[in-house]
Amino acid sequence: MQIDEHKLAALMDRLEIEKVLVRYSTLIDTKQFELLASDVFTADAVVDYTKAPGGIAGSVKEVTVWLTKVLAPFKVLQHMLGNFDITIDGDHARSICYFHNPMGMPTDGGGMSMFWCGGRYIDELVRTPRGWRIRHRVDEVLYMQGLSAA
Repeated sequence: MQIDEHKLAALMDRLEIEKVLVRYSTLIDTKQFELLASDVFTADAVVDYTKAPGGIAGSVKEVTVWLTKVLAPFKVLQHMLGNFDITIDGDHARSICYFHNPMGMPTDGGGMSMFWCGGRYIDELVRTPRGWRIRHRVDEVLYMQGLSAA
């Protein structure tokens, strides 16, 4: 069986891009916001959360400060990603993937009040010396339900 080097390289690129997308979610869910700049985004990245209520658009630094503040009350964050649609053109790529994100905030009685949101991440990525990184992200919220959606 002959190995097609181009197909193998394309598959490796796709897996590396998926890894960056999952890494973003893991860093958010574990509140390791300080690693977003080095592990996920390019230095000049623009991140747009304006499709979410109260969302902002800006640099990774600006958005990191906002995320730290907005997500502070939540003790449970659990992104789930799927439907990866990735198009690679040399050192550039476009990706759309869907997310479902349950979040929990502790209640006075010891329980958990839940909030769900879901939507799509629309990304432009570039290959860098440190691997694939997101240069532009739009967080397109398609639904919200639960404690903060009321």
